[in-house]
Amino acid sequence: MQVDSTTVWTDCLDIIRDHVGEQSFTTWFKPIKPISFENNTLTLHVPSRYFYEWLEEHYVHILKKAIIEVIGKDAKLAYTLRKSDEEISSSNSSFPPKNANNNTPNKKEREYSSPFDIPQIGILNQNSQLNPNYVFDNFVEGDCNRLAKSAGIAVANKPGVTSFNPLMFYGGVGLGKTHLVQAIGNSIKQKLRDKFALYVSSEKFTNQFIDALKNNKIQEFQNFYMQVDVLILDDVQFLAGKEKTQEMFFHIFNHLHQLGKQIIMTSDCPPRDLKGLQERLLSRFKWGLTADLQQPDYETRVAIIRKKMQEDEIDIPDNVVEYLAYSVDTNVRELEGVIISLIAHASLSKVEIDLELAKQILGNIVENIDSEVDIDFIQKTVSEYYHVKTSDLKEKTRKKEIVLARQVAIYMSKHYTSHSLKFIGYHFGGRDHSTIIHSIQAVEDMMDVNETFKSQIDQIKKKLKMKVI
Repeated sequence: MQVDSTTVWTDCLDIIRDHVGEQSFTTWFKPIKPISFENNTLTLHVPSRYFYEWLEEHYVHILKKAIIEVIGKDAKLAYTLRKSDEEISSSNSSFPPKNANNNTPNKKEREYSSPFDIPQIGILNQNSQLNPNYVFDNFVEGDCNRLAKSAGIAVANKPGVTSFNPLMFYGGVGLGKTHLVQAIGNSIKQKLRDKFALYVSSEKFTNQFIDALKNNKIQEFQNFYMQVDVLILDDVQFLAGKEKTQEMFFHIFNHLHQLGKQIIMTSDCPPRDLKGLQERLLSRFKWGLTADLQQPDYETRVAIIRKKMQEDEIDIPDNVVEYLAYSVDTNVRELEGVIISLIAHASLSKVEIDLELAKQILGNIVENIDSEVDIDFIQKTVSEYYHVKTSDLKEKTRKKEIVLARQVAIYMSKHYTSHSLKFIGYHFGGRDHSTIIHSIQAVEDMMDVNETFKSQIDQIKKKLKMKVI
């Protein structure tokens, strides 16, 4: 019975899957298509020469094992791959193949130039619009962005070859999307000098397109972007409602993608939540990989602060680092802004960086919710009411009167501030999440059954409200 190529390759994939990770399997083996199986030779179609070379370099032993196990010791392998819209093939009398094309002419170095006079674009080989400060080395990795960074490195090493095309990063403001996509561009610019990576914001892309419309140079505009090897479009959500700009981007996207060029985009939300964009564009955004960047966790924020300290060659006490990491839990940009302000203030005022200075700077930058009441003021107010020391609220002592005052101060901190339970716990001697929840619940339970205690709580609240006024 004659066996077809699909059956042979499916059997090979079953073996390969057991020897590589799921991500590697999806990236490097799923895109391969079986073409034919004749005379013990399996012919496979791979997306590009880079793809072929990567298989040869990293997975040839796995391919050999699979094909010999399925076909036999006389197994042979051939490839077809598309280059410049021409099919070329490679086959060897023995396994594995060594060269997919021995007759490829030397590639002439391309000279890029702007095909029309729009100043914002300039000359391609001189201006990629990339900020050289954005590199992988100074992008702090954490659980919040690990997938995105790993995908970015994979694309930077093999642009247009992986299944991550297009590659889209999404997330809120200040989480590092622009840093990451420009790091990809800078890495490609440094390592793959025959590739041209262009970074452009959606706003600039739109303005350039409008200029081209006014100057009757639409074709030149399109030709320009179709020369790019790696197109990085930042904040794609700003194309919403711009129908003609979307139409142009759609054609550019199709052209680049069909030629195996890499497309990278950022957005403030995943493709399914983007509004005002054409459905056919949204469907293409989902072809590759979409990875989110989340708010950095405490450990990542500490790492960001220490990285900034290292870059600026300054020393910040550990308690200040912890305080900043606990206090600014929104995004990386705001955290870096606080650090810069702290360093500048200390330098200009010729004072040492300490916890009090950090609190002062933080109070000027980070907006408190509802009022000027902060945890320090709450601790001071509650301590005075119960006639205990403020420092006692942060200690491990289990004296009844101090435990009560501490629980009340924790309850008020939750009531009057928008801080997380983890942050509140930090201000009470580093107590954990469960301890803070227990303290809040204990106060609420006592208020339900003890009118005297409830009256005390009301009196403390009045004192805190006087601060608000």
